[in-house]
Amino acid sequence: MQSGRFGSFGGRYVPETLIGALDEVAVAYAEASGDESFQDELKRLNTNFVGRPTPLYHAERLGEAAGNRDVWLKREDLNHTGAHKI
Repeated sequence: MQSGRFGSFGGRYVPETLIGALDEVAVAYAEASGDESFQDELKRLNTNFVGRPTPLYHAERLGEAAGNRDVWLKREDLNHTGAHKI
């Protein structure tokens, strides 16, 4: 675990009463992440319930309107949860 309140991606700022619980989750994830069955289940849940990975869409007409550019859109709006933060 990292020391201090902020990690490499901005860290976490939560009430002190939640720090212990978040540390437990981090340890449990670190232990489970190497398990192939855990990864398979996570992939299944992300695909079937979250809508991950989100598809790329080749926006040909938008690319033409932008001066014949090659424009691709990552469709985060298609997440089943309605949130891009997943």
